[in-house]
Amino acid sequence: MIDVPQSIIDMVNAPNRMGVLCTVDPDGKPNVAYFGSPRFRSDKTLSLGLMGGRTLNNLKSNPNAVFFCIESSPVTFTTPACRIYLEVQKIETEGELLDQIRVEVAEHVNADAAKMISSAIAFNVTEIRNLVDM
Repeated sequence: MIDVPQSIIDMVNAPNRMGVLCTVDPDGKPNVAYFGSPRFRSDKTLSLGLMGGRTLNNLKSNPNAVFFCIESSPVTFTTPACRIYLEVQKIETEGELLDQIRVEVAEHVNADAAKMISSAIAFNVTEIRNLVDM
């Protein structure tokens, strides 16, 4: 796990940022999904809640993912953004992390959306890259 700069933590944890998580299935087929729930925790792991589906299935078979985070739109070559490379630390279907994520989703979206979250994922950060490598 690498040291995550506070500027990256602030960007990911900002309420209005945009982000997509990229995963790959066992056959190498990619999947990209929009997520509003990713948050850095105090231990500098990135966590998110899932309802199931492709992303969860992909992470169960391949623990590597990339979270693409954009601070604001429209996006240009100078927009604050980053690519955060991740590796699954744990997948929970019950417990404290899942409970925390459900509370956060209820506060930021609604209670019905929170009830749909069935799993919590905690990731270690393995690499951080800028929007554009120059």
